[in-house]
Amino acid sequence: MERKVCVVTGSSSGIGAATARLYAERGWNVVVNYSREAAPAEAVAEQCRLHGAEVLVQKCNVADDADCRALAAAVDAKWGRCDVLVNNAGTTKFVAARHLDGLDAADFQAIYAVNVVGAFQMVRALAPLLQRHPPGAVVNMSSVASVTGMGSSIAYAASKGALNTLTLALARALGPAVRVNAIGPGLVDSPWLKNGMGAERYAAAVDGYKARAALAEIIQPEDVARAAWYLGVDAVKTSGEFLAVDGGIRLMPV
Repeated sequence: MERKVCVVTGSSSGIGAATARLYAERGWNVVVNYSREAAPAEAVAEQCRLHGAEVLVQKCNVADDADCRALAAAVDAKWGRCDVLVNNAGTTKFVAARHLDGLDAADFQAIYAVNVVGAFQMVRALAPLLQRHPPGAVVNMSSVASVTGMGSSIAYAASKGALNTLTLALARALGPAVRVNAIGPGLVDSPWLKNGMGAERYAAAVDGYKARAALAEIIQPEDVARAAWYLGVDAVKTSGEFLAVDGGIRLMPV
């Protein structure tokens, strides 16, 4: 049987890497994408190949439409299909919410270029492949920040709120051949957050999150990867939905 194909943007570490590995473990071919350093992406690709997957490692800045179209063309040339797209690539600027002068228009534009426009451009580039072997699926990596207004910065939270709306619009536009859903992770145990926040601030954030979350846990990349599998493969009658993977943080006072 021909292997199905999953494209995961921003998959050289964290949630993206865990998602690529999970799809590979379950018999899929995968695209591992990076925007800057190739070595971490190649390491993830090798982990995927251990499970018998064919892997395409592709440099692509999702904010650049030409890059998105080049990635789609490479996938078409290698396999002629894409069954699931996980829009995981994201960016932020770490600025306390009360520090309004810490953000300017350029910050918003840079964050939206990746988190919103980039997701749209990837869907547009891969839509013909997603529609070629229906049902296809898109999983957009949002954030619990999109519904709480919290997170690394106001610009980030706003961009993820926009991504939720984009998810709804694309679900209408691409159905019934392609389902489109979003995941909202909470505080994730990832190098991206640790590096962005700094070790001391990150440790305090973890303690505070566990104290407030109903399940008293932070989120592991593998938790989100399993949700990306569910929405990409198993949730065949689900489209336009937002699935929080947040340990129940929204249930408790903030």
